[in-house]
Amino acid sequence: MNARWLRSTTGSARADTDPTFALRGALTTPQRKSWAALTEPKAFGALLRAIDGFEGQATTTAALKLLALLFPRPGELRAAHWSEFKLDEEVWIVPEARMKMRRPHRVPLSKQAVAILKDVQQLTGHGTLVFPSIRSVLCPMSENTLNAALRRLGFTKDEMTSHGFRASASSMLNESGLWHPDAIERQLAHVEENSVRRAYARGEHWDERVRMMTWWADRLDELRAGNLK
Repeated sequence: MNARWLRSTTGSARADTDPTFALRGALTTPQRKSWAALTEPKAFGALLRAIDGFEGQATTTAALKLLALLFPRPGELRAAHWSEFKLDEEVWIVPEARMKMRRPHRVPLSKQAVAILKDVQQLTGHGTLVFPSIRSVLCPMSENTLNAALRRLGFTKDEMTSHGFRASASSMLNESGLWHPDAIERQLAHVEENSVRRAYARGEHWDERVRMMTWWADRLDELRAGNLK
């Protein structure tokens, strides 16, 4: 029995009043989950330095660095195939089948990201997956691997998560005031929920996103070095 069925009985011989009336306001629409994230530049710089000193698997370190640089959804990075990367063209094209919104997504690659990927290529480039599991090259690295690494670095689940890199980037990019909000949203692969606004969205903001990702990578270098200006 559900609320829709109960409301349908109102006005019929089956019910004289709407039995869901008393529940109105008590039932809420599910909200988008908020992931723990470091959004203050000084704290994020400390995180970057901690990642540099991580003593675990080299591929885990690389994955954490790329989460910071590219801020994709963790699953998109963990399951990435080498065939998706065009390092000479400095772009990563995530196919629609692996995107939450079921549309292909282009990610500009900064020189810092390309350098990391070339290092990883020496380790896993002979296979299909960029970040295979240590147990099987046929399976991707697990999300628990990334979150466990953050715990080993001293960050609790209430401070930082692998998904939190997206919120960190979104917050600091918006606070910089340098980039159009739509460019940031496009880079996050968010889909505008307002149909009218979506219809008038100005393309992919590709050129601006390329500049933004270059600026972001350079900004992370500054934060890592303790330059908070």
